[in-house]
Amino acid sequence: MVFAVILAGGVGTRMGSNDMPKQFLEIKNKPIISYTVDKFILDPEFEKVIVLTPKNWIDHTKQILKKYSGESEKIVVIEGGLTRNETIMNSIEYIKSNYGLDDDTIIVTHDSVRPFVTHRIIEENIKAAKKFGACDTVICATDTIVESEDENYISAIPNRKKMYQGQTPQSFKAKNLYETYNSLTDEEKEILTDAAKILTIKGQKVKLIKGETYNIKITYPYDLRIARSLLEETFDD
Repeated sequence: MVFAVILAGGVGTRMGSNDMPKQFLEIKNKPIISYTVDKFILDPEFEKVIVLTPKNWIDHTKQILKKYSGESEKIVVIEGGLTRNETIMNSIEYIKSNYGLDDDTIIVTHDSVRPFVTHRIIEENIKAAKKFGACDTVICATDTIVESEDENYISAIPNRKKMYQGQTPQSFKAKNLYETYNSLTDEEKEILTDAAKILTIKGQKVKLIKGETYNIKITYPYDLRIARSLLEETFDD
């Protein structure tokens, strides 16, 4: 079985809003999260689209999705965790409890505030996860990457040709991800930056999938302006 896992745990502090999480902000009279969820509802490969959100936003999320994305039986909203990876583990626990977990169970994890993901990216994630066990959506780095150990001086400048910018989806064979995460020490869990690192820290390979420059994550007010422009082009063309 294949499951979409939509990560909607953001609280919007970098957007300048302490009251409304950024995934609920509207563009062209529709919340960002609904644009994102719609991309996964329409794909017949998904058994369920699991949306994970803070406990106090579960009811609001359900109401939003019911209003803007319809009463799809594919959508389920559950509580996320304290961190990104704990949230993903909660989704796997839900799958394990309701459907069982085997070596072929696939999860496609995606940020709720990346509404411009394409059908091509989603399909390539599913295929790569089935074939390779794990994959990460990336684009080539266009700027020089500067590393600083002390946040004051340059400690290294990596070869840009080997550098990529991570996006989502990130997709995995759920059972392996779950077991690998639970095998990590507390110290290893503390240095995790995303789900792919759960595997790379243990020497497992993660396949690269080509993303798109417009598959942006809406984090700052500037991103919101870009998103509005992209959606206006989409709907007005």
